Amino acid sequence: MMIALWVVALVAYLAFRLWYDGLKKPLTPDEVAHFSAVFQDSVEHGLSTGEVATFRRFMEEDDGKEFIMVNLVKFNPSPVKHPDTGQDIKASALLTEYTRPFMGKILRRAGHPVIVGQGVGGYLDAWNTPENPGWHMAGLVRYRSRRDVIVLSFADPDFALIHKYKIAAMQQTFAFPVQMRAALYASPRLTVGLFLALGTALLQLALT
Repeated sequence: MMIALWVVALVAYLAFRLWYDGLKKPLTPDEVAHFSAVFQDSVEHGLSTGEVATFRRFMEEDDGKEFIMVNLVKFNPSPVKHPDTGQDIKASALLTEYTRPFMGKILRRAGHPVIVGQGVGGYLDAWNTPENPGWHMAGLVRYRSRRDVIVLSFADPDFALIHKYKIAAMQQTFAFPVQMRAALYASPRLTVGLFLALGTALLQLALT
């Protein structure tokens, strides 16, 4: 009975890892060509020609591994006009109408915020960079794979329905992907493993 408990816990953890890590398969050349064509069609929705080329290079260099998207945001002065209703709305509130449904899709594909924070000052260290435009917030979001972020963005037919909120809310932004080399906190892999082990140990004690 006790061995069965630990076997169930192990299977549950392996299932979690399969979902969280994915299959780690890089994008195929056919997928790169398909998504590049999709992005080219999305220029009218706010994607520039230069960004299409960057997306293609991002896909061609895919290694199948997870990455973190670094985002910096400067809001438009509030209030802004809501794209649907034309009513005044705070820029940060309008951005939420983009991030809430988008984040829901990210979470279903094992992506999640790492940290989101509000700016509390200007550049404290800057070498040969443009003047600080006055960033309001920064966020780090973990994606399971490059395929996931591609599928969830301009390759998703529903994305255009919410992307307009992001455009109306923000005056300036940039995002670039990074792969972790070191971190104080390992990841949910460790947290889930510890919780499963603790839960199984407690259940074992309760049954003995």
